[in-house]
Amino acid sequence: MGKNLVQKIIDAHQAGGSLVPGEEVAVSVDSILMPDSSGTMACLQFEAMGMPKVKTKLAVIYADHQTMQDGFENADDHAYLQSAADKFGLVFSKAGNGICHQVQLERYSRPGWIQLGADSHTPTCGAVGMISIGVGGLDLAVAMGGGPFNFVYPKVIRVNLNGRLKPWCSAKDVVLEVLRLFGVKGNVGCVIEYGGTGLPFLTVPERGTITNMGTETGVTTSIFPSDEQTKAFFAAQGRESDWQPLGPDPDATYDRVIDIDLDSLEPAAAMPHSPGNVGKIKDLAGKTVHQVLIGSCTNSSYRDLMIVAKMLEGRTVHPQVSLGIVPGSRQVYQMIAANGALATFLNAGARMLESACGFCFGSGQAPRSGAVSLRTSNRNFKGRSGTADANVYLVSPETAAIAAITGVITDPRDMEKLYSMPYQSIGLPEKYILDDSMLIKPTGTAEIVRGPNIGQPPKKDPLPQKLDGAVAIKVEDNITTDHILPASGGLMKYRSNVAKYSEYVLRDVDKDFPARCKAYQAKGTPSIIVAGHSYGQGSSREHAAICPMFLGVAAIIAKGIERIHCANLVNFGILPLFFTSDADYDAISPGDELVIENLHQAIEKPQVTVTNKTKGTTFSARCELSERQREVLRLGGLLNYTRQKAS
Repeated sequence: MGKNLVQKIIDAHQAGGSLVPGEEVAVSVDSILMPDSSGTMACLQFEAMGMPKVKTKLAVIYADHQTMQDGFENADDHAYLQSAADKFGLVFSKAGNGICHQVQLERYSRPGWIQLGADSHTPTCGAVGMISIGVGGLDLAVAMGGGPFNFVYPKVIRVNLNGRLKPWCSAKDVVLEVLRLFGVKGNVGCVIEYGGTGLPFLTVPERGTITNMGTETGVTTSIFPSDEQTKAFFAAQGRESDWQPLGPDPDATYDRVIDIDLDSLEPAAAMPHSPGNVGKIKDLAGKTVHQVLIGSCTNSSYRDLMIVAKMLEGRTVHPQVSLGIVPGSRQVYQMIAANGALATFLNAGARMLESACGFCFGSGQAPRSGAVSLRTSNRNFKGRSGTADANVYLVSPETAAIAAITGVITDPRDMEKLYSMPYQSIGLPEKYILDDSMLIKPTGTAEIVRGPNIGQPPKKDPLPQKLDGAVAIKVEDNITTDHILPASGGLMKYRSNVAKYSEYVLRDVDKDFPARCKAYQAKGTPSIIVAGHSYGQGSSREHAAICPMFLGVAAIIAKGIERIHCANLVNFGILPLFFTSDADYDAISPGDELVIENLHQAIEKPQVTVTNKTKGTTFSARCELSERQREVLRLGGLLNYTRQKAS
């Protein structure tokens, strides 16, 4: 029986564990990427392990999130990261060089490799036939030190993209259809592998849009085969020697197969306030638009910006609309400057923004109160834009561009009727501009620079034999890592200062939560979080685990916890448990005292007995841990576990 593409790559990298879906497997790691937002803590954790040099084939740090220098903190982090990169053997991508996923796809992606990134949209590089997985910074630090990455061997879902997209439909509409079919929960432990008759018509940048936003379904990653389209992209990037053909065997099997007819797709949007809330543009037409933002790691490629330039040529932005455009990399910026598209944007009245993550995670470009904002990014969680009552729609560059002109949501297929503009397909350029001067190679000579904002990773004691804690908060379904720890409002600058950042945990859900946890800490009482379905969806933001741990959170009992967040909880010594019945969730109240006796022995079993001393009741919770994760928890987290293994 033949292997699918996912099996081929994982099996070739196996470093331990089991090759059985649903069981834990360990794999060797080829490359690492980290943005500054998670990189500072990852490098501090790497230092804490006492490792002298990075051992993966490649590791790159990107200054792409914390580029708003509204104080010394972000600049401190960048100085620390550049010096740490030099000392430990990482490439450093300077601020202004671009968004990590866009630059990594352009300059460092490799078919057949396994890559980890401390950002949830790391699967972007799956566009070229590599397994690229978003993880927490501590997992990244372990891999940098040569350790394997442990995860659940996935089920593989084959998605056949058949046919060919019609004019004015694009890759964003494809991934929105995937989200409509899959939803944003219930896909943990799966990988999407793309195939079908439509692949020869989808370029690597278009595939990158699909793998990037596939993250929102909750799958481990998404992947395309490496084929002639991949070869053409590598050749245009001057990297044809890095290319190899790679695909599934003809008789490969899959856990599930889904067919999508590209010919039948229409322009779509993810409506407020979830990427899975997908509708058709024609049903939204006429709604007034106040802001349009084009960019992010999802839709900021040369192809995306060139279709927008074609649509804006000779036209101006509607008076009521603020249009911002973000080229995904310095390479893309140089390309549009050289061919005149940049002048087209400026003449149309667009605001050209820095090649950085910016508006996507809420750093700048917050819309006005009650605004409708159309964005080409990947998340529209309530308040993520920086404006609590804004309504954010996620759309294609084509849909964004026509709305910027008309001032209302408009079907891009109306370009021909309204402006006599026929559709113009945008292909790959024959050659991209190649300038890697802002990718700083390590010399091994730098001394570490530590400004006053650079802290230390917090320590966690080993797991006690008895958990006797209080329910500090009870939350409902779909609590994202943005809810747990916001990045907007200038808070990201505290990523390297855990004590300060912890003051904002669950701020927008219950502003008193940090103070309540600290009050429990003062009495020696651990805090427990009770949650509904899909707790921790969204960003890989490991601070959503570090900071609750710092506040004394010892366990989370939920109806469901998303993959990356669940792994991060274990990494920082927080016990994740799952309700077996909704009635057990309903019966718990904030402030209840929950007890688990003989905790070390209890987590050896698939179900744990929890006593609610306040209510005088007991219930069972599922304990879905591998043997390695049990040992990590017993020792108080992955940092302690790694130190012990090293010694």
